[in-house]
Amino acid sequence: MQGPGSPDEDREGGFDKGGWQMPYNDEGQMKVIGERIAGTDAYLLGRKTYEILAAHWPNQPDSDPFAATLNGKPKYVVSRSLSEPLAWRNSHLIRDDVAAEVRKLKQQDGKTITVMGSGQLVRTLAAEGLVDEYWLMVCPLVLGGGKRLFRDGFNFSHMELCDSQTNSKGAVLLTYQPADASPD
Repeated sequence: MQGPGSPDEDREGGFDKGGWQMPYNDEGQMKVIGERIAGTDAYLLGRKTYEILAAHWPNQPDSDPFAATLNGKPKYVVSRSLSEPLAWRNSHLIRDDVAAEVRKLKQQDGKTITVMGSGQLVRTLAAEGLVDEYWLMVCPLVLGGGKRLFRDGFNFSHMELCDSQTNSKGAVLLTYQPADASPD
């Protein structure tokens, strides 16, 4: 999952394959992603993902539908190293007890909180039973290295496939929900 967007997005650990996802995007998939982004009420981001997005999206015109949505919606940033005020409009800092703060967010009005990237944050949320749905894009390539979402030590869990779509470039968009089944 490391560095999907650009060559210099995340070079941590010597990763040099950044930008790998871009050749697999197509118009239909971008429409689906746009609908997902438009249907989001708030974003929950880890510090690294926040810094990557905050360096780009506030500088884009509001005529860009992604920019208008990302800039306009609330963003909750999980970080111990950042401090308030955060530069990107509508950004709020979560420093302590991430699980408790996310539980509070989930109880507020609105329907969808989306985590973009932020692998460590997703693992933290999953361990606390706070992930309602995974939306994954699997591309037809093997990176052979880099960060993984489901690392060693990830809690064993069953998932239920809710939707799958294949784009014109062979990438598969998958929607899973955690299932209640427990291992035998």
